[in-house]
Amino acid sequence: MLQFFFTCSCLFLLHLFIFSPTFAARLQDYNIKTFIVHVQHDAKPSIFPTHTHWYLSSLSSLDQNTFSPSLIHSYNTVFHGFSTQLSASQARKLESSPGVIAVIPEQVRQLHTTRSPQFLGLKTSDTAGQLLKESDFGSDLVIGVIDTGIWPERRSFNDHDLGPVPSKWKGQCVGAIGFPTTSCNRKLIGARFFSSGYEATNGQMNETIEHRSPRDSDGHGTHTASIAGGRYVFPAATLGYARGVAAGMAPKARLAAYKVCWNAGCYDSDILAAFDAAVADGVDVVSLSVGGVVVPYHLDAIAIAAFGASDAGIFVSASAGNGGPGGLTVTNIAPWVTTVGAGTIDRDFPAEVKLGNGRTIPGVSIYSGPALSPHRLYPLVYASGEGGGDGYSSSLCLEGSLNPKDVKGKIVLCDRGINSRAAKGEVVKKAGGVAMILANGVFDGEGLVADCHVLPATAVGAISGDMIRRYISSAGRSPKASIVFKGTRLGVRPAPVVASFSARGPNPESPDILKPDIIAPGVNILAAWPDGVGPSGIASDKRHTEFNILSGTSMACPHVSGLAALLKAAHPGWSPAAIRSALTTTAYTVDNRGETMMDESTGNSSTVMDYGAGHVHPQKAMDPGLVYDIDSYGYVDFLCNSNYTTKNIQVITRKKADCSGARKAGHLGNLNYPSLSVVFQQYGQHKMSTHFIRTVTNVGDMNSVYKVTIRPPTGTLVTVEPEKLTFRRPGQKLNFLVRVEAMAVKLSSGSSSMRSGAIEWSDGKHIVISPLVVTMQQPL
Repeated sequence: MLQFFFTCSCLFLLHLFIFSPTFAARLQDYNIKTFIVHVQHDAKPSIFPTHTHWYLSSLSSLDQNTFSPSLIHSYNTVFHGFSTQLSASQARKLESSPGVIAVIPEQVRQLHTTRSPQFLGLKTSDTAGQLLKESDFGSDLVIGVIDTGIWPERRSFNDHDLGPVPSKWKGQCVGAIGFPTTSCNRKLIGARFFSSGYEATNGQMNETIEHRSPRDSDGHGTHTASIAGGRYVFPAATLGYARGVAAGMAPKARLAAYKVCWNAGCYDSDILAAFDAAVADGVDVVSLSVGGVVVPYHLDAIAIAAFGASDAGIFVSASAGNGGPGGLTVTNIAPWVTTVGAGTIDRDFPAEVKLGNGRTIPGVSIYSGPALSPHRLYPLVYASGEGGGDGYSSSLCLEGSLNPKDVKGKIVLCDRGINSRAAKGEVVKKAGGVAMILANGVFDGEGLVADCHVLPATAVGAISGDMIRRYISSAGRSPKASIVFKGTRLGVRPAPVVASFSARGPNPESPDILKPDIIAPGVNILAAWPDGVGPSGIASDKRHTEFNILSGTSMACPHVSGLAALLKAAHPGWSPAAIRSALTTTAYTVDNRGETMMDESTGNSSTVMDYGAGHVHPQKAMDPGLVYDIDSYGYVDFLCNSNYTTKNIQVITRKKADCSGARKAGHLGNLNYPSLSVVFQQYGQHKMSTHFIRTVTNVGDMNSVYKVTIRPPTGTLVTVEPEKLTFRRPGQKLNFLVRVEAMAVKLSSGSSSMRSGAIEWSDGKHIVISPLVVTMQQPL
């Protein structure tokens, strides 16, 4: 089984895709890889009637002795060019051909895997001035979900009481076996699938395992689509947990599903084709819970596609990744993308461990099968070193690692590791264990997510795991335990908490741009789920459920996608950058105790590198007062100042940039971003300084006066000029200058120190907050 990096922290295991080893070996033998070819659109020779004819002719001119390339996709909207498979020598020759700007190697991406509307303050009883009411619940806005497809029969996607499909819509409902065109309706108005890039590498898919159609054979796409725009559904629950009303962020928004992720991954060539189609179809928002390694923007197909979408006025929300809690783990970091991390909500599913020494250990779980006998303690064993092989593999509870003689009839303590958490429970169950306790490792810390287990099981934190191991060691031959499942608990404090798995900054490619931008609910989120996939995600799980509970930045991303649709519906003239600004400058950083949000992995206060601007606050985003707007040429200036070449910038933006003179007169920090970040390199200077220029647009009241409040990072001197901004009308733009001076600090070679503060503008009604981050680095 292959593990997808669903920004789903449940890190769902997908069924293994079986392809022809002969086919894969042939590609490997000749070192054949997929490339995305960017062409200069107006360079097509007039002899060719279409660009496709030109592309095919270019491929036929290459050496055919070892491999004959063919067209995979042709791109016309967010990108001009095509994708194909080539040998290294063919790629080099094609790159030197007239009209070819770049030949980009394909990457394989992975997916990043309801009480959240209430937690976010979105209520069906909203009155005038409230976000749902003002946006008509997102009606007529279209959210394109690029993911694993969709299960259209779910109640979350019914079209009851919806008006006609918006006249602007140009998309399709692509029919296939098991997915007739009637699967679409006035809610799910479009559905497509893109598999050519995937099949070019892996051969034709096994259709007995996955659907060669827009139908979701995994669950991730159905889940994220219903979070973004699912209808109100009652009753809703998963295995009896989280009972209540399920609803997406924009319940009347229209949905379009673009399936690009298959059992072996999500291929760049297919992702780019989906973006190309989505923009041409007429979506307003793109939701992308997919990620991968960070590369320069001109080599990043997602960054290139997202720029094309942003250039067309489409908001792109993407998951930050599940690589936390370590630093420099955030992905999808282009400044024209809104990057979303994950936080908890005020609901959990406690499942406590009762030890034989009388101690109670907190844990979480979703389990509804036959329970352990009440008031009985069961023998407890730590998997490490028990039977099947070395202690390391045994403690991870991998397939075949447990000896039934050692675990039969016992509760088994397993260490978290590379196989899925639910799969570990299956291993224990097959070996005859009656229950499982799953302990986090040191890296995972105390962050817990609830899984739908196939046997009585619970997850505990790293400290708790150590406590249980010590008890087992001290209890000799008679350690005992039980697990008590306590159902659903509401009103949990503290909340929100930054999820342990949520990827963190600083931004690996552009340290002067704060990423993630924001966090949103991403832990234990209930949303729609397909038939044919058990709630645990493992093949042996034959249970059926209309909803499932998952965790991950995959779940946080569509929250922001749906909120962006609401904001776009309420403010049709707002650009993608204005929407991001509204969401980030109104975000909050305190929990429901009134204290700074906690980092789940450590139990300490979190920082801007964990949550960006903070946790999304939809109602305040409806009326932010001021916004920081950016047009496409602002990003071109940013790329110039990032030392991207003219050719590289053309690959990203399709614009010919002259990076000389005024365009490069500023610096990276002058992109009109709603946060301010600077990295000072300490080369022996005692004092360092920089400045930021920002432009704010009044989207609030006439004749409003904003005064600044400065919260400088520790050890810095910060001034703002002017200290007062006087607006006469909505839409008016005014500039201000921020100067930052910092004293050198004592750092060891190669280390850094981050401090944060904020710049706040207020007119007495609105508070517009911009994080201010100063990082000191001591070069090697």
